[in-house]
Amino acid sequence: MAAASFASREELKKARDLEEARKAGTIPAERDEEGKEINPHIPQYISKAPWYLNQSHPGLKHQRQQAKTPGEISDIKKGLIQGSVTTKFRKGACTNCGAMTHNAKACVERPRKIGAKFTGQDFKPDEYIVVPERDFDGKRDRWAGYDTSEYTKVISRWQDVEEERKLKKAEDFERTAHDNGTESAKKKKKPKKDGDSDSDSDSDAESSADEEFAERDTANNAPVAGYDPRTKTTIRNLRIREDTAKYLLNLDLNSAHYDPKSRSMRENPLPHLKPDEQVFKGDNYVKFSGEVKDMGELQLFAWDAEHKGEAVDPLALPSQAELMFKQFREKKDSLKSVQRQQLLSKYGGEEHLEQPEEIKFAQTESYVEYARDGRVLRGLERAAVRSKYEEDIYPQNHKSVWGSYWREGRWGFACCHQFVRN
Repeated sequence: MAAASFASREELKKARDLEEARKAGTIPAERDEEGKEINPHIPQYISKAPWYLNQSHPGLKHQRQQAKTPGEISDIKKGLIQGSVTTKFRKGACTNCGAMTHNAKACVERPRKIGAKFTGQDFKPDEYIVVPERDFDGKRDRWAGYDTSEYTKVISRWQDVEEERKLKKAEDFERTAHDNGTESAKKKKKPKKDGDSDSDSDSDAESSADEEFAERDTANNAPVAGYDPRTKTTIRNLRIREDTAKYLLNLDLNSAHYDPKSRSMRENPLPHLKPDEQVFKGDNYVKFSGEVKDMGELQLFAWDAEHKGEAVDPLALPSQAELMFKQFREKKDSLKSVQRQQLLSKYGGEEHLEQPEEIKFAQTESYVEYARDGRVLRGLERAAVRSKYEEDIYPQNHKSVWGSYWREGRWGFACCHQFVRN
């Protein structure tokens, strides 16, 4: 109801007695606006309408699904208003094209050097601006205004792809039969039973191909998840129970972090051991080993090719992308070799590219002396660190450098004890 009016004690008592009588069945049930009976056993918090609905009579109309009458998107007019176009600039119109339905900032026409406001020529017609009245769901409908006939293009495209796949499959089969040259490849078709059709054979071939792909995929990839039928949950990152858990490899508090929820340890828990002694090098090492680098290079190649106008998708067409990437690398290597040969033929020096065998295994004059325990006694002394200043400069035919002699607060040459530098 709109508002709860004040009721006296006698009125409340009468309403309570009337409600009890309706529940007992001595009095007919109350009816709503549509003439339908209201169950007297329904609580008041359900039967009473909220105050904002302004419902004066009792009933359950507010509990039923209301008829929705939103504006149809297909009925909305779009485009330009047909008819005569104005020949005079109107106040508030776009200064660029002269239309009243938008301003110069939202104008989609080509920016003119001098707008229609000042030239008074070539005014554009107005557009239809209609805001349909929609309900709560209509305002949030992401498919509002979508033409369902557009999806027929998607269906026809996939049908063309399926037809092309069948033709390609038939060509491959004929080519294989021709190469084998045997009559077994050209078996006669068995008589079809009632209810059999070519679609059954096609589906059987597709299912066998899918099973073969699933078996190959299962053989190449190790299982990473399991299913527990008791709890109906998926278990991730399973390990063999005989193997040592990741969090037990290094019990140091400052060791690699272990996430118990995902059962992952990204860093290496044993960095102090030799590489051949490390039984586990972290999840990051596993993720970036193997063919991960090749997959990254393939993805970069696909991005570069897409920027240059070539449609390459390693996810949708992995075989095509791999073949194109292989051809690209071969062409790149051949161009490098051709360029190298051109440089060598023009400037020469091919004999200096390969190191002679006598130099590879030649003896050296460096002498190193080792102790019994393998320590280096002498022979590998660290070379003196050279500074940025000039060193070993002997001016005026001196045998020593300037500053090698000092006496009574004066610097000189140690060879002749001379204090004059120049």
